[in-house]
Amino acid sequence: MARTIAFSNQKGGVGKTTTCVNLAAALAGMGKKTLVVDFDPQANASSSLGVFDKNEKGSIYSVLCEDLDINDAIVPSEEDGLFFIPSSSDVAGAELELSQIVIGRERVLEEKLEELKGEFDFVFVDCPPSLGLLTVNALTASDGVIIPIQCEFFALEGLTQMMNTIRLVKKHLNSSIEIEGVVLTMYDARAKLTKGVLDEITKFFKDKVFESKIPRNIRLAEAPSYGKNIFAYDRRCAGANAYIALAKEFLNKID
Repeated sequence: MARTIAFSNQKGGVGKTTTCVNLAAALAGMGKKTLVVDFDPQANASSSLGVFDKNEKGSIYSVLCEDLDINDAIVPSEEDGLFFIPSSSDVAGAELELSQIVIGRERVLEEKLEELKGEFDFVFVDCPPSLGLLTVNALTASDGVIIPIQCEFFALEGLTQMMNTIRLVKKHLNSSIEIEGVVLTMYDARAKLTKGVLDEITKFFKDKVFESKIPRNIRLAEAPSYGKNIFAYDRRCAGANAYIALAKEFLNKID
């Protein structure tokens, strides 16, 4: 069966989608067949992989709420071995529709992913920047969580609430879920603030913090506007090298 990882942080602008897409692309480049599920109504993962239409038919919304076969929603990306299920603006309404299900509303995504029958090595779910029912569905369906955190003063803001949500999901819905790791993004070792933030994050998460850090890199910022992951856009840049290092560390962690 595929190992399913949720990428979550309710604080926006922390590099969550960038990390989800580019770590997936790095793993695909290493021969791991990987699926990205864009579970965010903003659909940034979809545009990063070449689908800019926010009204995309056959999106994850259709899988959740219109009984579309999940296999029919899968789209190949430009990178060999990397596939994705796009999001759309309709996903914003999925939370309300799911809330009306009396029994099992937290397990809808889990049930849909089970239909893939182990076709992928990894399934990455890009969560919305909130802790609502969509994120609970993602956490319930996942083996682990990766938390991208930006190296800034307010880095830990709201993380207590997120950790509490993970704890409740683990207690009531998914006893096997674990924090896979914390990824430091937009890292600038020259900035004085960075060391203090790193110390605080390490104190909070201890050995869960990945050694590999994602630097501030203009190529990483540019790539999504062209509908490309960083390897399709500029595989020699510092950002691409950082995600290769992260992919290697990630594989070592789960072995």
